[in-house]
Amino acid sequence: MRKKIRSLKNHQGFVKYAKNTSWLFGEKILRMIVGLFVGIWVARYLGPEQFGLFSYAQSFVGLFTAIATLGLDGIVVRELVKDESRRDELIGTAFWLKLMGAVAVLLILAIAVNFTSNDHATNIMVFIIASATIFQAFNVADMYFQSKVMSRYVVFANVISLFISSIIKIVLILIEAPLIAFVWMVFFDSFILACGFVYYYIKNRRHSTTEARHSILDTEPSFAWKFNKSTAISLLKDSWPLILSGIVVSIYMKIDQVMIMEMMDAEAVGQYAAAVKLSEAWYFIPMVIASSLFPAIINAKKQSEELYYARLQRLYDLMVWMAILIALPMTFLSDWVVNLLYGEQYFQAGSVLMIHIWAGVFVFLGVASSKWLLTENLQVFSTINTTIGAVVNVVLNYILITSVGIEGVAWATLISYCIAAYLCLLLWNKTRINFFNLSKSLLFLRILRVKKTA
Repeated sequence: MRKKIRSLKNHQGFVKYAKNTSWLFGEKILRMIVGLFVGIWVARYLGPEQFGLFSYAQSFVGLFTAIATLGLDGIVVRELVKDESRRDELIGTAFWLKLMGAVAVLLILAIAVNFTSNDHATNIMVFIIASATIFQAFNVADMYFQSKVMSRYVVFANVISLFISSIIKIVLILIEAPLIAFVWMVFFDSFILACGFVYYYIKNRRHSTTEARHSILDTEPSFAWKFNKSTAISLLKDSWPLILSGIVVSIYMKIDQVMIMEMMDAEAVGQYAAAVKLSEAWYFIPMVIASSLFPAIINAKKQSEELYYARLQRLYDLMVWMAILIALPMTFLSDWVVNLLYGEQYFQAGSVLMIHIWAGVFVFLGVASSKWLLTENLQVFSTINTTIGAVVNVVLNYILITSVGIEGVAWATLISYCIAAYLCLLLWNKTRINFFNLSKSLLFLRILRVKKTA
């Protein structure tokens, strides 16, 4: 074991990727802690009605943000890794495509708001938040850093943006600023983050030029992004399935608060959003664990199918137990936790949290299962299953909001997540084996079998 650890420490590739991953994990944990603390403070200050309006505006814009991203991120990173000599062409083309996507979002929203019951003030908030997508075009610098395995620069930009944003939000609370000031902060956050990306990109390119003056690639200007029509067509051909998938996921994740606003009121949105914020705060855990163990699972597949599925089963077992260990105490302490963090004004959020927290079981399993789908090159079923889940979610929301209220939305979320991440796997021959593996973890069959053997 010591020899293995020593060899890993001396392995440049392992150290490089480990450092890169640790930067990303550290930033996610910091963002969760600081973001949750400030977010709860903002919610307490605004109160359920204003916080509900704020959450609704963000969710409504979120329905269309997949159009702005165009599913390009992973594809551009892949192409940069293949051929860095096309760096400026790829990044420049992606930048202009994302910029056009952001403009398209604004135009679509201009039409979409006419089909809502929003007043003028709410529509103004929607367009301020939507305008922030323009600055998201600059995250193409993030793609470059991903391809170079230098995520620390991305972390630097994100942390700086997080702290500036948090300090300003706290000041806004202390001076008793109006709701519109917090809406403008969404726009300002994107602007600061874009500045950080551009700064570190230019700084890194200049440093690379200094170190490699004789390289043809590095003697080019540090900021020479250029648009290429044929490259744009090629990127969009590869990304269109991801755009559709992104739209489905956006609807899946955001439609509940939009429907609550249309069928109930802003205060109900605020109560629901407060509970969801606490429930979803844990969702970074499966992403961190699955990403860390994914290489080991791939290596196991190279050795044998038996080892491959044994490691997958352990991952599924771990996900189920962690999700249950989070859900159980939150179920019994939900009212107390909500009252402690948000105050008595969010009295309805506790009952929502009690139900919504169990959706985490299927989120945890879904994240792990997505790694299996990726390994088996079956990502198309992820899109299909998510689409089915989104449709079920909308239908159940429509039925349950009128009869049960916001608790019904929590039940709709739990049921639709169960269908999308678990039950849908039973429908397709190619994914059925994974349904049975997930069932072993959910029904504790693996644990019972081990005990019986022992």
